Amino acid sequence: MYASREDIGYDFGDDSKVGSKPIKPNPNIDGGWAWMIVLSSFLVHILIMGSQMALGILNMEWLEEFNQSRGLTAWISSLSMGITLIVGPFIGLFISMCGCRTTAIIGGILNALGWILSAYASNVHYLFLTFGVTAGIGSGMVYLPAVVMVGQYFQNRRALAQGLSTTGTGFGAFLMTALLKYLCTEFGWRNAMFIQGAISLNLCVCGALMRPLSPKELREKYVVRNDSEENRAKALSHSTETIKSNGVLGEEPEKKEEVANEEVLGNVQHIETGGKSGGGRSMFGLRLFKTVSQLTVTVRKGFALWYSSYFGAASLFTNRVFVAFIIWALFAYSSFVIPFIHLPEIVKQYNLSRQDNVFPLTSIIAILHIFGKVILGIISDLPCISTWNVFLMANFTLVTCILILPLMQTYIGLAVVCALIGFSSGYFSLMPVVTEDLVGTKHLANAYGIIICANGISALFGPPFAGWIYDITQKYDFSFYIAGLLYMVGIIFLLIQPCIQKKQSREKSTEEAQV
Repeated sequence: MYASREDIGYDFGDDSKVGSKPIKPNPNIDGGWAWMIVLSSFLVHILIMGSQMALGILNMEWLEEFNQSRGLTAWISSLSMGITLIVGPFIGLFISMCGCRTTAIIGGILNALGWILSAYASNVHYLFLTFGVTAGIGSGMVYLPAVVMVGQYFQNRRALAQGLSTTGTGFGAFLMTALLKYLCTEFGWRNAMFIQGAISLNLCVCGALMRPLSPKELREKYVVRNDSEENRAKALSHSTETIKSNGVLGEEPEKKEEVANEEVLGNVQHIETGGKSGGGRSMFGLRLFKTVSQLTVTVRKGFALWYSSYFGAASLFTNRVFVAFIIWALFAYSSFVIPFIHLPEIVKQYNLSRQDNVFPLTSIIAILHIFGKVILGIISDLPCISTWNVFLMANFTLVTCILILPLMQTYIGLAVVCALIGFSSGYFSLMPVVTEDLVGTKHLANAYGIIICANGISALFGPPFAGWIYDITQKYDFSFYIAGLLYMVGIIFLLIQPCIQKKQSREKSTEEAQV
């Protein structure tokens, strides 16, 4: 899995095989249809992540409608957000077998169905199933392909492309907050969810735009990548050392799988030839058998890649820096989600509803979130800047804001902190870039599926935990303090593991030099 330099994306100093033949760059890499992929991903983020960031409006409606505790009601929103991300590893299996386009179209239909069925909810438990599970799974089936496709189509401007596409979250949070507030006021929350379900059908259009790259186009991208990644190799040298320490992993299982698949198709071709010579046999049955055989081969190859990524000898979990990245993701996302779900209620407690109606705090986060993703993406693409360092600095800023937010009880103070939260949370656009640098483009879908799964677990338990703390203390302060401290633990893991890996690599190099 990590055996080839083309997969990893780093230059280890041996250019004997790379660059010997000049290859004309594919116009669809970093240009052409790649920008349609960015547009598709941008719209997906508006319709999925933006809608989820606006669920604080519906959360207040559900509290009033069903008269349940804040902790129980918050499970509706957290289930939707959490499941969207938790299903990432399983969506990676769908992508391996069916491709991003088909997976996204099916997910769009499922997401719209979840919104529409939720309009007929009679209690919160009904919403757990329709909105939390159904709409959540549909969202996950669209979200992961939208991120993966941008990574496949871009090489030199990956951070900028991911930044532009994921700004849809900020635009969506701003637009959907206003839209849902208007729809709930004019038509009631049930009709609002029905209308939102109809709007969500546009996800199928976004999925149709996700035209897959051919194997030839992917190979051309890998060649270009090896000629342009020297700076990124230096910026993330610790992950390179991690991969080196894991050893060169053979590709014999994959070759054997391909040979077996070719034998299956060869037998089918032989049978079909015999069928043509024997007029008594049904050609329809042979064509059906051939189609089923080809589908079986596709499923076997997709499942083999998915299984080896998670459970095989070449598992992604052998990369220690990647494991530290997973631990960070388990604590990070809840610190971003909790303000979106509970800020409307906090504003109401502080008697700041009049100012918040003029310019909602969640809208401030959303707008600065847009600028943060674009600006951090541009900075990270600079040759002299390390994406990893930008990622860490943004995390430190965000966790600091989460810890001091409970101390702010005026609208101006809350607005300033929310602006910093919005800008620093722009590091989300760097997550696919960092993940791809760690594991390579080939395994990006499975690796990023694991990361967003960890984020989903964080989003699943964060808002209900904050609501439960409020039910006990009648204050949200401790919710932010505990979430911030756990977030800091995750950041420490990101700092410690690369340092340990570097030290071990240096000691190993010293021992080899002495020998």
